[in-house]
Amino acid sequence: MSVSIFELFKIGIGPSSSHTVGPMRAAKQFVMEAEETQFLAKSRKIKVDLYGSLALTGKGHGTDIAIMVGLQGEAPDTVDPDQVPFIVAEVRNTEQMKLLGKYAIPFHEEEDVIFHYQETLPYHPNGMRFTLLDESGQAIKEHVYYSIGGGFVADEASFKTDRLVQDRHKVPYPFKTTEQLLAHCKTHHKSIAEIMLENEKVWRSESEIKEGLLKIWHVMKACIERGTREEGILPGGLKVKRRAAALKAKLIAKESQENAIKDEMNWINLYALAVNEENAAGGRVVTAPTNGAAGIIPAVTNYYLNFIKGANEEGIITFLLTAGAMGILFKEGASISAAEMGCQGEVGVACSMAAAGLCAALGGTVGQVENAAEIGIEHHLGLTCDPIAGLVQIPCIERNTMGSVQAINSAKLALMGDGEHFVSLDQAIAAMRQTGLDMKDKYRETSQGGLAITVNQPAC
Repeated sequence: MSVSIFELFKIGIGPSSSHTVGPMRAAKQFVMEAEETQFLAKSRKIKVDLYGSLALTGKGHGTDIAIMVGLQGEAPDTVDPDQVPFIVAEVRNTEQMKLLGKYAIPFHEEEDVIFHYQETLPYHPNGMRFTLLDESGQAIKEHVYYSIGGGFVADEASFKTDRLVQDRHKVPYPFKTTEQLLAHCKTHHKSIAEIMLENEKVWRSESEIKEGLLKIWHVMKACIERGTREEGILPGGLKVKRRAAALKAKLIAKESQENAIKDEMNWINLYALAVNEENAAGGRVVTAPTNGAAGIIPAVTNYYLNFIKGANEEGIITFLLTAGAMGILFKEGASISAAEMGCQGEVGVACSMAAAGLCAALGGTVGQVENAAEIGIEHHLGLTCDPIAGLVQIPCIERNTMGSVQAINSAKLALMGDGEHFVSLDQAIAAMRQTGLDMKDKYRETSQGGLAITVNQPAC
């Protein structure tokens, strides 16, 4: 099975890839399948059941909103984030849902979207069941989906057949482990980015790949720019104040003084804050590899462009291809779902990806790139996911600044060495996976442990 880099880097909306993007995609997929099998026109009611982490933090993550939008045929990569509140308001005001935008049925949110706080479906903590009922109240179509992290969606059959990603393209250089990837690099005298580029060619041409990656970067950069303009309070009830715009004004004022030295670290902080404040506000972001960690790769890429002499678009392409390879390794060897791994699977993985990407863009060898990725994840092992009130705000937004700074330092440390290192990336991924399995549920995106309960806020 193959994973394209454009599946890993998805354009979507905030605040969560697993709790917003994935459920919206699942909802749309369900009604589209119902339309194809001619069940949608016969439907008079729809029921959605949310389980595990989707129930426990679904309200704070906007899962219910995402599903209502997806049922109407909207997709996370094309829906206008500014229109989402109006779409949902119409459903609530009219108590009517237009499935795929054309089949109107009664819809009472409190009755038809049920949060099962004490139940978990068997294959993944992020489970959801969609059921269509006819005029007599009989179920005519039912399907269970799992949002498995990074906006990826799988159904029960996928778990039973071990085919979580349905794409069956055969790539020229298949890999599931770092050992396999590095063997390809050594045998064929290619960099990691070159291996990824050749694999991507089974889906699209080289020019399309590069144009697509630059489009991903432009969406990331636009997110940074929006985030540094917007002010005010983030939604959700915590009354978290947006800081990026004020920080940018301070940095510009400080650096306008004579003989001022550019404050690299605070600019990096600014880039990450801007993205994750936009994500928390439900804005347009790129899952990289998740929404909760969406600020790290854009922040480190922007650091490369603004602080590295000779930085260019080819460097960005190398950066993203290399980072994508690392993301695939984590997805194959562990998980990028905080509901399974804790935040080590989101911020930790994004840090590792960004470290490898920056190292490659700066001319690092294959060994140095692997070393950078390993350093990036090694120092995030055990990181819990404990969002206060179930919102992707505290500690999530600041945590992206930490991951960004550590990614840059990981790349720099690796570049100072010769590529030789004691712990392999495969070993670090295995350690992350085992740590995630050993981690208590309350520390894995349930808002039942850590800061989520020690801070006096109600869990959503």
